[in-house]
Amino acid sequence: MHFATFSIAAYDPDESAWGVAVASKFLAVGAYVPFARAMAGAVATQALVNITYGAQGLALLSEGTPAQLVLDKLIAADEGRDHRQVGMVDASGGAASYTGSKCMNWAGGATGEGYAIQGNILAGPQVVESMRDTFVSAPGSFAQRLMRTLKVGDLAGGDKRGRQSAALVIVKPGGGYGGTNDRWLDLRVDDHIEPIGELSRLLTLHTLYFGITLKPDKIALAGHVLIELQNMMIRQGYLSHLPDGTFDPETRAALRTFTGVENLEERVDLDLLTIDPPALDYLRSKFSGQANGAAVSKVVSTQSSGGLLE
Repeated sequence: MHFATFSIAAYDPDESAWGVAVASKFLAVGAYVPFARAMAGAVATQALVNITYGAQGLALLSEGTPAQLVLDKLIAADEGRDHRQVGMVDASGGAASYTGSKCMNWAGGATGEGYAIQGNILAGPQVVESMRDTFVSAPGSFAQRLMRTLKVGDLAGGDKRGRQSAALVIVKPGGGYGGTNDRWLDLRVDDHIEPIGELSRLLTLHTLYFGITLKPDKIALAGHVLIELQNMMIRQGYLSHLPDGTFDPETRAALRTFTGVENLEERVDLDLLTIDPPALDYLRSKFSGQANGAAVSKVVSTQSSGGLLE
């Protein structure tokens, strides 16, 4: 399998997160290229891909071996090294990238503190250069920066054969759903005419469902907001009594079911009686047409400056 691919493996010290963003003219690139483990690092293995670089690389990184030494060990032991391309970052953001001499042109990479960017069968070096410039200067959360980096690489020409798939994987300690693993974000587009655009849409939804709103920005489930939600629930068959703005047991039960069906239970606190603004905007846009704020397509911008899923 030859993966004509462009990718970034990166580390964000502010979010204590490691991740890989990748796109390719290949089916399901996310199943083969990105590997990451919290407190260890991230690996992107591509070109004539050697998937063992993922598990072996993370095992060595987990032992505290610096990225460059890990890469050197993997390459030295691989007789097919001339056809490989790989980038990685270690636990502290040390980076390394390798492009074999027989990778198909244009092929190359760039590294800096906290990132390794690489690609093969690209439109030209401007793909990697634009990705580097974007990642080091882009604002926003780690996920947003990786997504912008991938978009810019695509706009600069990307894989010169075309587009098919893309993926975004980010890990952090306890970052998984319920805090039971490190899989903070794992989004994949396996086959799509505009895979990066579709990946961006999935990231927007992920942010809607799992983003964090700071306490001062949360909205009280009281007054006209509660009446508005009661009206929505009455129309959808979740609530039977008149909308009176009272948070009674029936309203609590109805709201739990209503927001659960919409996958917004992480965005509503039925003990503190608050709802996050992106969740309320989503419900308004879907059930009453009263957007009254950021549209669903803009929910990323409503998150706290610390980023996604903090």
